[in-house]
Amino acid sequence: MRRGLPALALAALPLLATTGPAGALTGTPVDEQPFTSYAPAQAPAGAPGARVALALFDAIDRLPVAEEHRDGYKRDLYKHWNRGLLPSDGCDTRREVILAEAVEAPTVAAGCKLSGGAWRSAYDGLVVTDAGKLDVDHFVPLAEVFDSEQTPWSAERREAYANDQGSPDTLIAVSAASNRSKSDKDPAEWMPTDGTYHCTYAATWVGTKLRWNLAVDDTERQALLGTAEDCSGTTVTYEPAP
Repeated sequence: MRRGLPALALAALPLLATTGPAGALTGTPVDEQPFTSYAPAQAPAGAPGARVALALFDAIDRLPVAEEHRDGYKRDLYKHWNRGLLPSDGCDTRREVILAEAVEAPTVAAGCKLSGGAWRSAYDGLVVTDAGKLDVDHFVPLAEVFDSEQTPWSAERREAYANDQGSPDTLIAVSAASNRSKSDKDPAEWMPTDGTYHCTYAATWVGTKLRWNLAVDDTERQALLGTAEDCSGTTVTYEPAP
């Protein structure tokens, strides 16, 4: 839904071309504690391997509604980045996503060191020409995933989410500044500065939550419904995770 931008279109977009170390997501760990799970309002449609397409309003209605539960969250509960889809390529999941989303392919040296290339950051419309200025964002942030798990996930499932390349939507390469602005906020608290991306952002958020059977709280749901008012014809397409 988001990958790929014609090369000629890059000239019309703002440019971010400074150098620096690759960005890393940050979070404040707290002691892990058990939490109370909540019953879903409605189970998401589809079974693993079955691709589902729904109108945005219908997709929002499929989301379970539950209170959030942050107690016990620690970022390292979600192991990332792992060796990626192709362990032999020397690139971890983060760099594989960056390579997959390049609109101009970078040069790849030993150790998966990247130089050159270009990427369009969907959150703010910038064109980034230095891979070191990109973050790979978990579209639904890890803390939000923890808040939204209906029952506690296993370590294996959390690692699967944190490195999910089975969907083009779970992970996204964006400018480090836009990702730090988003942090762990949901759509009731943050939306991309590029307003043309709002419908796609809402649809991708909903699709990712449906893919992983994650709940929304009522404030989040109302924000998504409000965005959907301006997104006639927007479709949510997702495949339930194994």
